Amino acid sequence: MWTVVTVSELGSVTKLLDKQAIYEVVLRYCRGVDRLDIELVRSAYHPGAVDHHVGFEGNIDEYAAWLERVLAKLDGTMHLVGNHYVEFVDDDRAISETYVIATHWGTPSDDGLINFTGGGRYVDVMERRNGVWAIAERWAVQEWSRSDAGTVTMPRVPGARGSRDNTDPLHQVLARARRTK
Repeated sequence: MWTVVTVSELGSVTKLLDKQAIYEVVLRYCRGVDRLDIELVRSAYHPGAVDHHVGFEGNIDEYAAWLERVLAKLDGTMHLVGNHYVEFVDDDRAISETYVIATHWGTPSDDGLINFTGGGRYVDVMERRNGVWAIAERWAVQEWSRSDAGTVTMPRVPGARGSRDNTDPLHQVLARARRTK
């Protein structure tokens, strides 16, 4: 049997827009990590925010410095976002739970501490301050991890390649689009 859900049952259109804005905070964080863009990562957090990450506890400034050191040891990362659920505490505060699978790789390829895929969840206290949703506190909950030691291979066919600087195709496409405005 099918059930029709009305907008009034989901909440207001404003709440739907808030949920989308919160989702985009999570995506901005993941893009920042994967592109090694620490300022983009930082933009997903409010000033003074706290992060409880695997191997780290501290404020956003400390986290950004720690993350940059950790990511510098890797050749790359790729985050895949799955289930995302938001519960509003009030108009300007929400709890967001996001399932994520993240792959990390680097050289040497036989190092299980560098080459691994992990599954987990981001449990975020999101707050809207001055009209902007961002993370006020995050728990990166590790559910599982699998070593990819000895199995990491890079593509061997011609084509676009990801990079963690402004030569990445994303940055080139964005720059081209901005020039043609």
